[in-house]
Amino acid sequence: MHECCSPGAIAAPPKKCQCPVHRGECTAVSAQTIIHHLKDPWQWTEKNQGYYFCEDPACEVAYFGEDGSVISKQKVRSIIGIKDDSPHALICYCFGVSRANALSNPSIRDYVSQKTKDGLCSCKTSNPSGRCCLKDFPRVVTTG
Repeated sequence: MHECCSPGAIAAPPKKCQCPVHRGECTAVSAQTIIHHLKDPWQWTEKNQGYYFCEDPACEVAYFGEDGSVISKQKVRSIIGIKDDSPHALICYCFGVSRANALSNPSIRDYVSQKTKDGLCSCKTSNPSGRCCLKDFPRVVTTG
């Protein structure tokens, strides 16, 4: 019998977990994503547990583990765009799109969307959230 099917097998971690600091619900993220964003990944020891990304802009936590361990946003090597309201903060890490870029040229979202459909993105490792950035693009209202 394969070890994952044995009675003592470890269950998969939950897809959502509460941030130990701000108590909001956060989404699972892979250890692969975390490793790509840490300033000093060699100083981090991955444990056999679920990890989560906190996207609350007011919270200092970037990542946390099921055990309550926390990685602050100061330990991450890039600014986390959805935690920073600066116009120059990136919202798309795969293609280097800042909030200002997206606001000044709404067609950039179409470009990113097409490249994502073409499989040319690297969201899992490029984006600190480990997810696609398209939901993070600002809503541009056109009048006409």
